[in-house]
Amino acid sequence: MRRREFVKTVTAAASAAATANLLASLLPAEETTPASNGMIYRTLGRTGERVSAIGLGGYHIGNSKLEEQQSIQLMRQAVDRGVTFFDNCWDYNNGVSEVRMGKALANGYRGKVFLMTKIDGRTKQACAQQIDESLRRLQTDHVDLMQFHEVIRLEDPDRIFAEGGAMEAMLEAKKAGKVRYIGFTGHKDPYVHLRMLEMARTHGFHFDTVQMPLNVMDAHFRSFGQEVLPVLVREGIAPLGMKCFGDHFILQSNTIKPIEGLHYCLNLPVAVQITGIDSEQILDQALEATRTFKSMTEAEVNALLERTRIAALEGKYELYKTTSHFDGTAHNPSDLG
Repeated sequence: MRRREFVKTVTAAASAAATANLLASLLPAEETTPASNGMIYRTLGRTGERVSAIGLGGYHIGNSKLEEQQSIQLMRQAVDRGVTFFDNCWDYNNGVSEVRMGKALANGYRGKVFLMTKIDGRTKQACAQQIDESLRRLQTDHVDLMQFHEVIRLEDPDRIFAEGGAMEAMLEAKKAGKVRYIGFTGHKDPYVHLRMLEMARTHGFHFDTVQMPLNVMDAHFRSFGQEVLPVLVREGIAPLGMKCFGDHFILQSNTIKPIEGLHYCLNLPVAVQITGIDSEQILDQALEATRTFKSMTEAEVNALLERTRIAALEGKYELYKTTSHFDGTAHNPSDLG
């Protein structure tokens, strides 16, 4: 390696580590301490809501490898063991994920969770229709948080905030009591997130949450953690982490163990780290991560980032950034309206 390339690589690694340590220092110590049930509970930005630091991802519970009743029992077991943040989306498994979650939250379980789902529509009409469909599937008259899904294109902020755009429907839904809080999510490039935040400021709107990929490899490549997370912390917007394992691809790099990956994410100032849970074993793993979590030292963060640096540099294991593999709305553009 040439000296210039070496210096650039070392500088990037040091920057990633410094950012991770700075962000970790912004998280109040009391919010890293597990409760008596082993779960960590954190404040959801300016909303003041208290939610579990681990969120149950909605995509995996609608997976075809799980029977419906298995999925329902798994979700209820998660609630019984302290998970209060439930993630979902209008398009997950063609609606199956929301239908199953709606059934799981019957018989008193709805009141025990902070329920979030997402919509794809970019027009007022498409957004309004998808909101109502989600509520019917989830068997509820409101969700605690509704997010604009897959803000991954530069034009997405323009379409959402345009006259006749999705934001109009979202605000009407909030006024009608169908939605309590509003956020957005995306996974492609930090610049798109920053543009969405800037568009919101221009329109005098403050998002309650922003969801994005956060993991040991993101720290080295087109990093949401370095570019977006500090902005959210500064503005009091609750960060929601996802793709701790990049589906399964990051684990295939053989650079980290699952618990290490989850500990790294929990060490960041996220309100919630959403993770896919499709078996009791994976649920146990997520809960073990919270039970054993302690704030990481600077040396521990540096060692973990150095171990993952080479594998992460070109985004090889972050396919959601470098390919269309995770882009549901690219495969189904009609969902945008």
